[in-house]
Amino acid sequence: MFALKGLGYAAMAVGQTLEPFEYALPELGEHDVRVSITHCGVCHTDIHAIDDYYGITDFPFVPGHEIVGYISDVGPAVSGLKAGDRVGIGWQGRSCMQCEWCLQGEEQLCMDIASATTMVPYGGFSSSVIADGRFAYPLPLAMPSPVAAVLMCAGITVYSPLRAFAAGDKQKVAIVGVGGLGHLAIQFAHALGCEVTAISCSPDKKEQALAFGADDFIDFSDPANLRQANFYFDLLLCTASGMISWEAILRTLKKRGRLVLLGFPDVAFNSTDLVAHELTITGSLLGNRATMREMLAFAQSHGIAPEIELMPMSQVNQAIQRVKENKARYRIVLVNETEKR
Repeated sequence: MFALKGLGYAAMAVGQTLEPFEYALPELGEHDVRVSITHCGVCHTDIHAIDDYYGITDFPFVPGHEIVGYISDVGPAVSGLKAGDRVGIGWQGRSCMQCEWCLQGEEQLCMDIASATTMVPYGGFSSSVIADGRFAYPLPLAMPSPVAAVLMCAGITVYSPLRAFAAGDKQKVAIVGVGGLGHLAIQFAHALGCEVTAISCSPDKKEQALAFGADDFIDFSDPANLRQANFYFDLLLCTASGMISWEAILRTLKKRGRLVLLGFPDVAFNSTDLVAHELTITGSLLGNRATMREMLAFAQSHGIAPEIELMPMSQVNQAIQRVKENKARYRIVLVNETEKR
């Protein structure tokens, strides 16, 4: 039997610290599963949502979207999943399944994407969550739950554009930023057979970047260091969100090279090089369901795993503060004390 109430940690208004929160368990839709949460990662997107950066957050708000847990109940139309199955759920917990993008199998571009997040009505910093079972992914048996939690968002975020733009021939790929996304991007790019360069303004991360699979490291604390790489890279994957010298970055791309933005950095630059060298700048949001399943299998077969700090869910505010201060190395995963497995 399910408890009639859910327990979580919620921001009661914009920008507030989270506090214990009790809520009525949402009813299951016909395609929904209810998942008892064991682990949930902490992502910068959670912080953005608490601050209503996107203008779509309803309060009280329970964040959390890098979720692993065990199915406790299924709706009548759910297929292929049953109570007791261990699954992962990412930022996208549903889609309309009817718009042009969903019909093409590109559900991450759903026209109703603002309502598609797992954090509606309540996210993963809680005892349980509901999602459309078609967005709940059975996990490789040998994959640890904390690893799977991070891959549900950070993993798919970096794998999807690498798979689309860098797989195949030995591409020269630069990962801008060695953080929560960047350290995973280095591993995936290396496993995909790319020549990988890490670019960071933190020179102390060089040895770790090389250990993650980077072939080279460029210290971006002095933008002049980038001159050695002018017209070198086929693809730049920007995982950073701080101040970036965009003109210097763009000059490292080969003609007709591509810059992919994974976060939400402020972008401003002179367009001369963009036009003269026929460069492409694109964003990348998550990935579709097929790519998510592929990413999980690829990560497991290639031993790709995030570097993780585990913290009890009761310390969620301390975890958020560590992420805000850029002290996490490199991802924090919360362990639900009431659902240890």
